[in-house]
Formats: sequence, structure tokens, C-alpha cells
Amino acid sequence: MVLFSILSAVVVILLFAMPVGGMCTYFERKVAADFQERIGPNRVGPIGLLQFFADGIKMFLKEDTITKGADRFIFNLAPSLVLAGSLGAFALVPFAKYAIGADLDIGIFYAMALGSLVSLGILLGAWSSDNKWSLLGGMRGAAQIVSYEIPLGIAVLSVVTVTGTLSMQGIVGTQAWPSLATGGGHFWNVFHNPFLLVNFLIYFIAALAESNRVPFDLPEAESELVSGFNTEFSGMRFGLYALAEFCDAILFCCIATAIFLGGWHLPFVNVDHFELGLKIGSTDLTPLIQTLLMTGIFLLKVAVLVFVVMWIRWTLPRLRVDQLMNLCWKYLIPISFFNLLGCAIWVWVFKGQSMIQIAGHLLGVY
Repeated sequence: MVLFSILSAVVVILLFAMPVGGMCTYFERKVAADFQERIGPNRVGPIGLLQFFADGIKMFLKEDTITKGADRFIFNLAPSLVLAGSLGAFALVPFAKYAIGADLDIGIFYAMALGSLVSLGILLGAWSSDNKWSLLGGMRGAAQIVSYEIPLGIAVLSVVTVTGTLSMQGIVGTQAWPSLATGGGHFWNVFHNPFLLVNFLIYFIAALAESNRVPFDLPEAESELVSGFNTEFSGMRFGLYALAEFCDAILFCCIATAIFLGGWHLPFVNVDHFELGLKIGSTDLTPLIQTLLMTGIFLLKVAVLVFVVMWIRWTLPRLRVDQLMNLCWKYLIPISFFNLLGCAIWVWVFKGQSMIQIAGHLLGVY
């Protein structure tokens, strides 16, 4: 069973995270082109679809240089730490009821623990480069990631307070459309109570900062740091940093979908009880159809969130460092703490019921 879980996690990482992370580079360039009234990639493959593949080959073939004063061991290790922190947590993402690499009882805690490797990899890579611009970018990145982990963790903790579990699969299971007939839960957590709705917004803002996305891309600000923490990296090492950034953004969108937006669940429908009665011989195809349907719904929600991340990049200007820190420590952290307390009081007063369940009881629906 342990070996099967490990193999499943590897398959999820290799067949989903890395190819999708590469494709996102293509889609982001297309989105940027649309915003700027350009065409975007259109040479390699049909409508430029193979551009990310060509970019990957270019990264492999580029000369891989290391500065004279660099710490070679840490310089080589740092990009791997960042990628491991980004990809390792994908094993916990519940794409469907039976499509998950490892359903851990402490899934959320494990995902956030792996995320700490990203800040470590950025700081070590910057320090080992023996470059003042890289070191400054690495210090910015470490301070930013450590700071924004607090409101992000509090926002996630508010979900745990409502659902009573750290398991990603368990959290998704509590968000089925509520009905007495199907035994559903309390519907999507983002609509459970007003405090969780605000904490979802805080989670999304903190996730942008955690993945170094605009307007929080201070660690790699080209205008003042040349390139930031990755200035001295080239070849595949630079490619690993770029891939890890996209995978990190996708991971945060997957987690948001699972814990806030119902995972594979839809309004007015309980997908867990969806049946078509199709068979091939004596083999029932219902589990396969359910898995494909759930996975498609989950990935559609993730795609919408990823598009919003790209949309924000080409809409908002970059913040200053002092504005970035003020936003976190003076606003997001106090508000998220207040919402966490509000969620605890809501669960105590209303016995864990959501706004929809309370309204249903008042109207005599449930």
C-alpha cells in the first residue's frame, strides 16, 4: 500500500504538475499578448502550442555556468529544493474521490511544511551565487515568504476549524451539496460563513506573495535587481526555478479549489452519487465516469484561478518592499486572526452549520 501511494504520487507529479507547469508558460504568454494586443507564440507547432517544449530544449542545451566565488554544492542543490517544495505537495491534491497520490490525515500541515523548502531554496541559491543582487533578492524572498506564510496559514486554519479535519480529501468531502437525501455536507467553504469568504481572499493574496507573482514579485524585480535571486543561474538550473514558480502558483490554486471551492463538487448536484448505469460486460463504468467527471470539474476550477493569477500579473503594478510588508503585518494578519476567531464563534453558536444550511432549516427545505 505504501509503495502504491509512492508510485501514485510520482505519477501525479510527472504526468500533471510538470507538463501543466510548462504549458502554463505558453498560456501566460498568450494571455499577455491578448492584454497587449499582440499575437504571442505562433511559430512552434499549431498556434505555438509546442513553444514550451522548445523552451525546455533550449534550457537543456544552454551553457550551464557557475560563478568563480560560488559555493558549488549549495548552488547546485538550491533549485532542486525549490522544485521539491513545489512538486512534493501535489501528491496530496485530491483531483477526484479516487485520484489522489496520498490521502494523509495531516495533509494540509504536510503541504505547508513542504512549502518552507521554497524559501530555503531561494535564500540558499541567492547566497551561494556570490552576487550582491542575488543576495538582496534572496533576502527579500525569504522575508516575503516567511511573512505571508502567517496569513496564509491562518486562512487555512479557519477552514480546519470549520471542517474539523486536516485531510484534504476529508475537507472536500464536507463540501458536497447539502441535502437529506444524499447526506451532503455544508456546501463550499467559501460560502460557509462571511469570515471564511474574507479569509479566502486573504489566502489568495498571500498565495500570490508566496509564489512571487505580481504584484509581489520583489525577489526577482528586474528594474532594480537585474533578475534577483536567480541572476547567476543559467541553463536548466534557471529553468527549474521558472518551472517551480509556475508549479507553486498551480499548487496554491489546487489547494484553494480543494479547501475553499468544493473540490469536484458543484452547486445543486452531488457528484458522488452520479450514475449512468453504463457497463462493458460485467464491468461497471460508473467509478471511471465519476473519476473523469470529478477530475474535469476540479481542473476547470483550477484553470479559472490560474487565469486570474495571470490576469493580475498584466493588470497591477509591482508594490514597493515597505508596502508589501505593511500589507502583510498591518492588514492581512490582523484581519485573518479576526476571521479565525469569527469562524470559531460561528461554529460554536450555529453548531457547525453553514449559511445555506441555516437558511434551509428556516425555510423548511432540510
